[in-house]
Parts: sequence; C-alpha cells; structure tokens
Amino acid sequence: MQRHGILNSHIAKVLADLGHTDTICIADCGLPVPEGVEKIDLALTFGTPSFQQVMDVIWMHMKVEAIHVAEEMKEHNPHLYRYMESTYPKDAFQWTETHHDAFKEATKHCKCIIRTGEASPYANVILRADCIFSDRP
Repeated sequence: MQRHGILNSHIAKVLADLGHTDTICIADCGLPVPEGVEKIDLALTFGTPSFQQVMDVIWMHMKVEAIHVAEEMKEHNPHLYRYMESTYPKDAFQWTETHHDAFKEATKHCKCIIRTGEASPYANVILRADCIFSDRP
C-alpha cells in the first residue's frame, strides 16, 4: 500500500502508463463516454467530487504539455475557464479550443475519461501528457 499520491488505483495506473502525447479527459457528469474508452467514474452526487477538486489532484501528478477545452466553456462556464487559465497559463501550455462537438470527437482518442460529479456546463478538459524530463512545470 502506498503512503502518498493518488489512492484511486485506476487513476494511478492510467497516469503511470501514460507516454508522451497520450491524452486523458477530466469530465463533468454529463459528457458521453465513447465506446471503447475506459471510464473511471468518481461521481457520487451532483457536484461531488467537483471538476476543480479532481483537476487539483491531477495537476500534482501529471506532467502536461497541452490543454483542449470546448470553446463554449469560456462563455458558459467562465469560473472554470479562469481556473483552467490560471492552472495552465496560455503562455506556458499549448491550448486548443474547439466547438463542443469536435471536443467530444477528440475524446475517442483518450486513454480514459475520468468522470467527476461536476454538474456545470462544459466542465471538461483533455490533457496531453508531456515528456517527464522536459523543463515545463
């Protein structure tokens, strides 16, 4: 049994298995999960755990080089959009913003979708793994 880190064995394994450019998705409780993509379901009730709670833990354990969000997040969920900008500044990380339909299409290539209890609109992100020995934070 480990002393520190992510206790959810499914998430810990996915993160340990990621290679450079592999992607995972952190999603609200309404995002559809494409057939064939692993779903790690953390949702307990509406809002628990929140998107931000899960992102804060993933931030500590995953080396990220790129962010992909639906462009609708900026207008329809400005609080989480600002959170994403402050956590992954645009001058330090590659950002992609696409229509939500294109975002959902991109989830078909993710190693997994981690489903949160978040119940606010467009609270979804695809994170692309960086090389662990790069100089990015």
